[in-house]
Amino acid sequence: MGDLTLKSPEFDDGERIPEEYGYTETNVNPPLEISGVPDDAESLALVVDDPDAKEPAGKVWDHWVVWNIPPATATIPEDWDADDAIEGTNDYGDHGYGGPNPPDREHTYRFELFALDTTLDLGTDASADDLESAVEGQALERAQLEGTYPA
Repeated sequence: MGDLTLKSPEFDDGERIPEEYGYTETNVNPPLEISGVPDDAESLALVVDDPDAKEPAGKVWDHWVVWNIPPATATIPEDWDADDAIEGTNDYGDHGYGGPNPPDREHTYRFELFALDTTLDLGTDASADDLESAVEGQALERAQLEGTYPA
């Protein structure tokens, strides 16, 4: 990893995500701060998922899939309206953010940011798997932020 960083003013890496960002609460994304984007980046992509969902759901659960975020983006505000980016389909079957909703115990959620050397030509029905396939070989740098959410 290089200088690309992803932070949130609402929780530190590895700490608890405030309850209001949960699926059954306000269900809006927490604010995020981006820095260290490489000068030659053409776009950014973001995937938020829950690897701890493998046991109860049988798969890593995708909560947010976003791409073609302008590389000059320094902040993603709370309850972001991604007009200047493209949001794919999350595992709730919706476009946009779907907050944490662990069914069995506390889960860890990954916010993974990619700086890409291109923009992506994906339809809005694209999943996180589609996005991850598309960024293969295109990622200049990657940053990750993790947070936990109680059941």
